[in-house]
Amino acid sequence: MALSIKDIGEIDQVVGQWCLNRVPPHLKTSVDYDYEIDGQAVTIIEVRPAWQGALGEVTRQPMAKFRFVKATEQWQIYWMRSSGKWQSYEPMSEATKLNDALMVIETDQYGCFFG
Repeated sequence: MALSIKDIGEIDQVVGQWCLNRVPPHLKTSVDYDYEIDGQAVTIIEVRPAWQGALGEVTRQPMAKFRFVKATEQWQIYWMRSSGKWQSYEPMSEATKLNDALMVIETDQYGCFFG
């Protein structure tokens, strides 16, 4: 079951604001963040200029995923391994609120999200 319009509005507000404020304006041409909503999941994507390519071409690398589980009312937290597979983030694999899930990736003690 997909997220409700209210849930999508909250995601747009919370995650959208996080993406907007994550990088200072003068660095946004070097690195930026975006997000996509797919079913019950929100994927945060790192956006950078392509290393080799046409001017204005960018690469989009997924770096974090939050999946909402309706039965438990929890957001599961995942990080992207170098193999391209999602793995549950330990020691904090769930959060009750989306803001809390974003705080988990901000305070990433193992360097899974921001290297």
